[in-house]
Amino acid sequence: MINYNPKDWFIFIFRFTKADTFRRLLPLMLAVSVYSGAIAYFELNYLNLAESQYIRNIGLMHSVLGFVISLLLVFRTNTAYDRWWEGRKIWGGLTNSCRNLAIKIQAMTTDEKDRQFFRLMIPNYGFALKNLLRENENFHELDPVLDLKREKHLPNQLAAGLYTRINAMHTEGRLTTAQMLILNEDVKALTDHCGACERIKNTPIPFTYSVFIKKFIFFYVMTLPFGWVFSMGYFIVPVVVLILYALASLELIAEEIENPFGTDANDLPIDQICHNIRKHVGELLT
Repeated sequence: MINYNPKDWFIFIFRFTKADTFRRLLPLMLAVSVYSGAIAYFELNYLNLAESQYIRNIGLMHSVLGFVISLLLVFRTNTAYDRWWEGRKIWGGLTNSCRNLAIKIQAMTTDEKDRQFFRLMIPNYGFALKNLLRENENFHELDPVLDLKREKHLPNQLAAGLYTRINAMHTEGRLTTAQMLILNEDVKALTDHCGACERIKNTPIPFTYSVFIKKFIFFYVMTLPFGWVFSMGYFIVPVVVLILYALASLELIAEEIENPFGTDANDLPIDQICHNIRKHVGELLT
């Protein structure tokens, strides 16, 4: 995730980052500018259609379609941002659940082995969930507490390990029944957060809807020169490029943030969140 000062907006006009859609769309914008220039040259020099009422009225179609496509893109970007923000709330809830579990363990037991177990296992859950969402099987960030199996659901294995330890502490008399039930709710919350993240990751925007918007943008931009050449001349070239940049950028932004758990520049900073969980849990259970 890119950290920035929202008050320095003027600098962003002249600054192009790796995540900027201008850089990603530059080849397409160059191709469209050549296409628009070719259409303008052909119509202005070889077609005597300047006085045609039908050709001049093509622009009315674009005015209507422009309103429709703007509504579609607003819905598209709002839906993608809702997924991004929901992901942020889920990871905020995961952070609080880990802290609450560590605080209660700190208050309920003085056994150093128990504290050491939870000091390692609670942050492990955050890193395991991150790796699951990114489809990464690298275990180097996890502290070796349990014998984990790569082919199985990693967060579930860790949640089961937490439940097993809490039940053993209760069975051996180091936790009362009331204390075990209190801790049970916090461990249960971890699995709830995992399921919510999987729901976002495994349920993308419907394929047909996404394809329709891309096709709509493409045909809308490709037909613009035909309707506006005789009223704008060669100025149609920068106008079409600007419209393409605006419409395609909104679609690219929505594509990037609809899965907020990846490693794109605008995705959630879950690496930092996981390290903060490890830091705060370590401070509580020292």
